[in-house]
Amino acid sequence: MPRALRDVVFVDGVRTPFGKAGQRGVYAQTRADDLVINCIRELVRRNPQLPPERVDDVAIAATTQIGDQGLTIGRLAALLSGLPKTVPGFSIDRMCAGAMTAVTTTASGIAFGAYDVVIAGGVEHMGHHPMGEGVDPNPRIVAEKLVDPSALVMGSTAENLHDRFPEITKERSDAFAVGSQDKLAKAYADNKIQPDLVPVATRHDELGWGLSTADEPPRPGTTMAELAALKTPFRPHGRVTAGNAAGLNDGATACILASADTADELGLPARMRLVAYSFVGVEPEVMGIGPVPATEKALKQADLTIEDIGLFELNEAFAVQVLAFLDHFGIADDDPRVNQYGGAIATGHPLASSGVRLMTQLARQFEENPQVRYGLTAMCIGIGMGGAVIWENPHHADYGKDVTTEGAAA
Repeated sequence: MPRALRDVVFVDGVRTPFGKAGQRGVYAQTRADDLVINCIRELVRRNPQLPPERVDDVAIAATTQIGDQGLTIGRLAALLSGLPKTVPGFSIDRMCAGAMTAVTTTASGIAFGAYDVVIAGGVEHMGHHPMGEGVDPNPRIVAEKLVDPSALVMGSTAENLHDRFPEITKERSDAFAVGSQDKLAKAYADNKIQPDLVPVATRHDELGWGLSTADEPPRPGTTMAELAALKTPFRPHGRVTAGNAAGLNDGATACILASADTADELGLPARMRLVAYSFVGVEPEVMGIGPVPATEKALKQADLTIEDIGLFELNEAFAVQVLAFLDHFGIADDDPRVNQYGGAIATGHPLASSGVRLMTQLARQFEENPQVRYGLTAMCIGIGMGGAVIWENPHHADYGKDVTTEGAAA
């Protein structure tokens, strides 16, 4: 019997404040699983109309699935957060797009009818688990020249992207980075970030007890002169620096997804509707270009054009990667539709967790911009991939009507 697909809505999303990886970071002696447990508990607390037993699955992403991020963290986090033992869980990995993939994978299950409600998210404690820890790349990668060795070093792939697009200069990347810091500082001043942050109690042998309530990585007031003086660690006289790239961070995210009819039944808010999503592969040596074909594919699925997208949440793994996306689609570096609250260069990028941060921020921006019908969350992914998800704004006058390409841009 043919099965009708169901609409999937984003109900709510939260995250921990992001910390700096390392022994002096706020989460240096906090477990990774405790970070995501805090997020799940907060989602349940914020949405009392959702009976915990109605959660059908918990999907948690982690790039390094060992130690306190191992042993099927989705299941363990569900148990430790207090969800009923009848709620299953699983782990997922697509490097930087882990949480994004957790969302799209479980959303597909909702659309198909296997689930009604899920919790999806991601965690990365890069202080406990540096990128690549425990990895043993197959020697054929280099021996048979399947990819350039630089493909295994994300900063080198960003330098390669600069090579491919010489018009994206270091100065442009630095200017974009300054803008990211300024926008995040303004978002904090306007109380745009704090409503979706989960305070995390911390302890440290030297620093004592603490309470993390704000992101640790931002450097408000950063200037072009300061960025110009930074070293280029991936290449002598290169263009990628610690100032125009995301840092090494710790943090977690989680969100609730539901079918539209289940959200109505339970009285859960529908803050966004999933329209289309796409993941693609690209040359691993220039993985930063991945969001471009991923977005083109998602737009084609949705019968939309880039002009229909009124808000963009683009993960800022590297400034050059976002600028390559903007140039491809003819969008200005300082277009106000892009990363209104700043991005990963300022906020931080705890790898597998970042996809849900993009979604949570887009959902809040939809509330502020009812004239915008469609928004995009997109990111590049290590080893040569890109991901993109298109969402519809329930506050728009045409929400829920047949998809057209008329009047969506703002």
